[in-house]
Amino acid sequence: MIRHIVFFTAPAENLEKVRAGLSILTEIPHSRLLEIGTNVKTDQFGTEVDLIVYGEFDDEAALAAYKAHPNYQLSTSLVRPIREMRMAADYDSELAVTQPLG
Repeated sequence: MIRHIVFFTAPAENLEKVRAGLSILTEIPHSRLLEIGTNVKTDQFGTEVDLIVYGEFDDEAALAAYKAHPNYQLSTSLVRPIREMRMAADYDSELAVTQPLG
């Protein structure tokens, strides 16, 4: 399974518009799970991130289909001009470290 995580920051005056634009992604059918979360900002080392997109996909093909969907393009066109930072990562959960190495 591929986990897709994207972090966003946005000016306070655009936060709700960014959240609404990202919410369009939830209508795309290629994920097992897709959530748009709001950072509760309780981390002691950093609270810069405002919004998080978290998705789970069966494989890289499903993630590619998600990114090729028209709603992905629509969301991007609405969010990109009004957000600040975007940082993304994808990883295969079957290859993830789940116990101490050594």
